[in-house]
Amino acid sequence: MPVAEVKTRIDGLFPRIEDIPATADFAPNGGTYADGDLYLVDGEVRRWTGESQEVTSPVCVTRNGAVARRLLGRHAALSREEALGALAAATRAFDCGRGTWPTMKVGGRIEAVQAFVAAMQKTREEVVRLLMWEIGKTRSDSEKEFDRTIQYMLETVEALKELDRTAGRFSRTGGILAQIRRAPLGVALCMGPFNYPLNETFTTLIPAIIMGNPVVAKLPRFGMLCQAPLLKGFAESFPKGVVNVINGEGRAVAGPLVETGDVAALAFIGSARVANTLKKQHPRPNRLRCVLGLDAKNPAIVLPDADLDLAVRECVLGALSFNGQRCTGLKLLFVHRSIADRFVERLSSAVDALPFGLPWEPGVKLTPLPEIDKAATMQALVDDAVGKGAQVANRYGGLANRTFFFPAVVYPVTAQMSLFSVEQFGPVVPVVVYDDLAEVMDFIENSNYGQQASVFGHDAKVVGPLVDVLANQVCRVNLNAQSQRGPDAYPFTGRKDSAEATLSISDALRCFSIRSMVAAPEDGTNRDLLRDILLGRTSNFINTDYLF
Repeated sequence: MPVAEVKTRIDGLFPRIEDIPATADFAPNGGTYADGDLYLVDGEVRRWTGESQEVTSPVCVTRNGAVARRLLGRHAALSREEALGALAAATRAFDCGRGTWPTMKVGGRIEAVQAFVAAMQKTREEVVRLLMWEIGKTRSDSEKEFDRTIQYMLETVEALKELDRTAGRFSRTGGILAQIRRAPLGVALCMGPFNYPLNETFTTLIPAIIMGNPVVAKLPRFGMLCQAPLLKGFAESFPKGVVNVINGEGRAVAGPLVETGDVAALAFIGSARVANTLKKQHPRPNRLRCVLGLDAKNPAIVLPDADLDLAVRECVLGALSFNGQRCTGLKLLFVHRSIADRFVERLSSAVDALPFGLPWEPGVKLTPLPEIDKAATMQALVDDAVGKGAQVANRYGGLANRTFFFPAVVYPVTAQMSLFSVEQFGPVVPVVVYDDLAEVMDFIENSNYGQQASVFGHDAKVVGPLVDVLANQVCRVNLNAQSQRGPDAYPFTGRKDSAEATLSISDALRCFSIRSMVAAPEDGTNRDLLRDILLGRTSNFINTDYLF
């Protein structure tokens, strides 16, 4: 398609308000969402009447001849006082470990999560539409995020059953009889990201809850409205104070919570800068368990013998799924000089072939960007590279309209350009030419990040030794495949400034708990005591019940 024709399509991307299909809209007649000002504290869904902030969509609309980001509604701009009220509710629910939730048997906590899953499933269409409008995610990807979150909770339940079955056994060593179980840590503060506001928030929130920790969830700046339909389910499924959901400016609500010293676990997915700031605010940092998913600059390494069609296909997916707004995305492509021109030619054609449009349109892959001025930020990175000798290799690269930016393949990128080291977190695909793998390893070894890498090639004598080195620099090496998080059963973590602790379904259960044991000399008196506790069911911790 000629560039002029694509530009015309992009210039006319955004619809008139009256042309939005009813099957895609979240409010009738182009209205706003009424429940953005809801929040949850101490088992009560409350409506905020104080200061609020506008929530606008990356999808611009034409109304009365003017084109602008659509107003979706407003969200509660909670203050320090309300945040501390949520923390107080969670602290009461924990009650120094004496609360109903932390002392409850595993089976009871599982039943509560299962009740929430049933309630959440009823909100699917409402949540999907809010995801489309609030962060510009396609309908297909929004549905996948919702369904994957449901599946994650169900698999977490099964993983906890298996963990509890193992813990139900008594062990005998050195004349000591013991039962070892996992106990909660205390109140957890969970903060998820805007790009997966549902799924990645729940990958910390659900393990924290199900392990017995009351939670305060601070919603992301973009992607908070999609949580509003779930508040009633939380309130009805869990005891008072176990789940508290708040929103507002991070400095106004998150910092004050950590400063109290009452937060035992911090789960945060975002930048290392913010994570370090929060950690430093805790008065007793040795008491703070941190579960962090942070920045990344994941490289792809395309070897001379790579299958170019496969490498291009996987690099497009890795670099541009959800417009490149993934920490797990491929952020820098290293391609051997002998194949670089051919690779970039195919890559450029594949990127230009990606269908673009509005989130609800079938088959769309590229959509508007939710962050304010993100398109301008992407253009600035491209301009910097072009000014230092690179080119935009694909014909449509950089064509833009307000919140939409067509992906730019930038080639060749060098170490002097910002794109070489800055995590772009958006639709720009930098390609670096290398002659020797030592150049690639120099980048990886000196990088501040260490999440993943992808290797494309088939020579075992080259790939094998390369894997040996990469495994000591990153935490996942993908062979002939894009970088990614899933499946959720596999560990998800990183080195350096990319992560702290490990998330997967089973790892997360361990992250939000600690091994605790009951031990006694193995004599007749203690055997009788333990037998009486078991038969009389006088302890929820000491038990041999098995969950099926």
